[in-house]
Amino acid sequence: MILRERVHGGAPVTDLLFIRRAEKPGDPWSGHMAFPGGHIEPSDDSLLAASIRETCEEIGLDLAATATHIGTIDHQRAQPRGRPLNMVIAPYVFRLDADAEFAPNHEVAEVVWTPLEPIAKGTNHTEEERIINGSPVLFSGYRINGGHFVWGLTYRMLQSFFQALDPRWEPPGEPD
Repeated sequence: MILRERVHGGAPVTDLLFIRRAEKPGDPWSGHMAFPGGHIEPSDDSLLAASIRETCEEIGLDLAATATHIGTIDHQRAQPRGRPLNMVIAPYVFRLDADAEFAPNHEVAEVVWTPLEPIAKGTNHTEEERIINGSPVLFSGYRINGGHFVWGLTYRMLQSFFQALDPRWEPPGEPD
């Protein structure tokens, strides 16, 4: 997760970076909104190093030179198409310290910045139907810039992030 601070209309705004994954047959996350990332390689000294390398490979952003690592959030188990996969995602959170230029590779169709506040407050929370194993399933998510729908694994990471920031935070639609 990559955050940036900016001023809009004289007020500070925190933005969150998403990528839209490229369309690829057989990829269970094809076309989905996500955070940059990928698999650890033998050359990586740690999961954090893998996160930094993968971000540079996917969007051309060198986090080691342009950002500060500010924390981690709960690991998430991947469940593409509703089936558990022996894959655990270890999300890291960074604050961008400088303006950034992006050079997405073949895995990324688009880089999208969106304000964090509407997501945290649930004002852009919605539901969308997706076909899973041949049947329609209704998923909760967030509608962000350009009409993109953030759901599934990325949605769960956001919930974990907000709960880490404020243990009293409750997901949208939950009773007070």
